[in-house]
Amino acid sequence: MSTEALPQLTAKDFASDQEIRWCPGCGDYAILAQVKKIMPDLGIPREKIVFVSGIGCSSRFPYYMNTYGFHTIHGRAPALATGVKVANPELTVFVVTGDGDGLSIGGNHLIHAIRRNLDVNILLFNNRIYGLTKGQYSPTSELGKKTKSTPMGSVDNPLHPLSIAIGAEASFVARTVDRNVQHMAAMIKRAAEHRGTAFIEIYQNCNIFNDGAFLFATEKEQKDDTTLYLEHGKPMIFGKDGDKGIRLNGLEPEIVSLKDGNMKEDDLLFHDEKLGEPSLAYLLSRMRYPEFPEPMGVLRCVDQPLFEQGVHKQINDAVKAKGPGKLEDILLEGDTWDV
Repeated sequence: MSTEALPQLTAKDFASDQEIRWCPGCGDYAILAQVKKIMPDLGIPREKIVFVSGIGCSSRFPYYMNTYGFHTIHGRAPALATGVKVANPELTVFVVTGDGDGLSIGGNHLIHAIRRNLDVNILLFNNRIYGLTKGQYSPTSELGKKTKSTPMGSVDNPLHPLSIAIGAEASFVARTVDRNVQHMAAMIKRAAEHRGTAFIEIYQNCNIFNDGAFLFATEKEQKDDTTLYLEHGKPMIFGKDGDKGIRLNGLEPEIVSLKDGNMKEDDLLFHDEKLGEPSLAYLLSRMRYPEFPEPMGVLRCVDQPLFEQGVHKQINDAVKAKGPGKLEDILLEGDTWDV
């Protein structure tokens, strides 16, 4: 076996020769740049990386990565990714999807991929709109959203991706936003290094059909008061002057002031991403602007058995007990009929 070291790759090595066809100013550019940036740090050869997508603006992603990739059908990227990972567990697999592709037609595939704890990384770009089909409301659009398909305002209660992922007991759940590129890169890298299903919701601005949907989380004047950046083992403190915190009042979170000295850091809720019981992570996923600051960072990161390892163990056990077998024997065993 050769002991020659792998060549040191750069972000440019992961850029394909395809023309990038997103609208100027789209948040997808920032996500693509950070994915390419962290790839060399993973130390994985390009031929062992696969990007799988469905349909939508985000789903053009595999074309722009100089790796293997599949641009599949609407909502079915998790199913294709499952096949890829089970067939070759040595591959590093990314699923790139959007709030429409992943949570509408693909909702069932998404939750089952998550609950199985397949070792894949799911990047869900959430712009709260259908961009590719020109501005219809999506499963994450807010109540009352006026669009081409809801001119009087949506009456659908929106889905919340983090709550769905945690409800399906994802072993890694995080959120970031396209304009905080350093944080986004850190979250994608942590997801890639996690063993199991890593789910990241990325708030992504669609400047054509839903511009400014996440200004509360990106604008300098207000983001410190409207977002809560989580740190494992640290109290939940936020605010421009670090003078606000989150504590539990019974089973309900509440915002408290640290200004007057009556409330101490030890009185606050401390973040623990390693908890096996997902209730705290779910509680955080329910904290939403404007009532609460929205959590950013890793909500949950735990170890769980891997789906593909379980599948291959069963196969190996069967071969050990019964021999390798033949496909022809399987097809002809039991009752057969001539047609």
